[in-house]
Amino acid sequence: MSEPIRNKKLDMTAPTPQNTPANNAPISSHAQQPDVASIKEEDLDRVAAASIFAQNPKLVSMIQGKLGSLVGKSSGYIEALPAPVRRRVAGLKGVQKEHTKLEGEFQEEVLQLEKKYFAKFTPLYEKRAKIINGAAEPSEEEVKAGETEDEEDDDEDEAGAKSSAPSDSAANENISGIPEFWLSAMKNQISLAELITDRDEVALKSLTDIRMEYLEQPGFRLIFEFAPNEFFSNKAITKTYFYQEESGYGGDFIYDHAEGDKIDWLPNQDLTVKIESKKQRNKNTKQTRVVKKTVPTDSFFNFFNPPSAPKDDDDDDADASSDIEERLELDYQLGEDIKEKLIPRAVDWFTGEALRYEELDDELEEGDFEDEDDDEEDDLSDDRDEDDESEDEDDGSKPKPETAECKQS
Repeated sequence: MSEPIRNKKLDMTAPTPQNTPANNAPISSHAQQPDVASIKEEDLDRVAAASIFAQNPKLVSMIQGKLGSLVGKSSGYIEALPAPVRRRVAGLKGVQKEHTKLEGEFQEEVLQLEKKYFAKFTPLYEKRAKIINGAAEPSEEEVKAGETEDEEDDDEDEAGAKSSAPSDSAANENISGIPEFWLSAMKNQISLAELITDRDEVALKSLTDIRMEYLEQPGFRLIFEFAPNEFFSNKAITKTYFYQEESGYGGDFIYDHAEGDKIDWLPNQDLTVKIESKKQRNKNTKQTRVVKKTVPTDSFFNFFNPPSAPKDDDDDDADASSDIEERLELDYQLGEDIKEKLIPRAVDWFTGEALRYEELDDELEEGDFEDEDDDEEDDLSDDRDEDDESEDEDDGSKPKPETAECKQS
């Protein structure tokens, strides 16, 4: 539904053969082919250039900016085409515009279809929340349907869960709902688990529901609902993802930015910071004092304080801009994972069954690629085998020399 993050609008004209000259090259050329010595000199030049670039990051940033400004610009090839051909190319661009218009309509209809079925999913999500929080119990039909699915899974897995299931007792009957449901589900979702610290877990145990809603404009909002806890007073914390008004190449929506709610932390309970203590000694009196400083720290709740996209005038610090771009990509992907994976199949993440499908997807993605090095090694090994066979044939026609004896003095 959406394209990767784009902070700068690029010229979306069709690419042209950048290295194709406008005029035909002459048949003969007086250029001299480099010999071995000159190639080695070029290699040394590359090493020297790499060393210079490593010591001058601003120079690298400037060169990257210059090269980036050349992307999409014509090399003169199209302009050098005969007039009738240029006219046909212009006609193809007109046809392409009609195609792009239909792609935009397609994406819009897909979005409306998603909203239509999301309205049908919503009552199921509401029932799920009631069962998790102990406000309702599942029906007999729902329990039987779930047990049937578990039995099918047990047949596939010999070590079924029933063999190790604890026996029911009076104490277990007093448990309300499913404790720590969302915390367990999030910890099984790899991208989210990496953000959750030990301190976060205590707060996330009070998480009662995670919901999603579509915006009137392209975008969506994630809603995290909490029971009263010792960390913050918010009953709900939201994060909203916005898309740009203009569609991207191919009609896809382009992610623009995200906004999170401010968390009302209770005194000394902010999980996104930590207090560092440092001793200082007075040079004159030799007395010491302890200075406490509040510094940012890793926490899942930083998710609600998303990074801002770099501005156009921030090009001076290329490393900082690159870091922000990576954080923006990660932030957007986390939102998509919660929207597309965690919320629709929360119970599968709670039980861990969703990990099977995640691993299968990873295997399929890895299977799409071939290791060219292995193929080259196979070819080399085949060549060696052929060489060995030819040597064996030659050896068969000649007497083998006797093995020299090892004489020790």
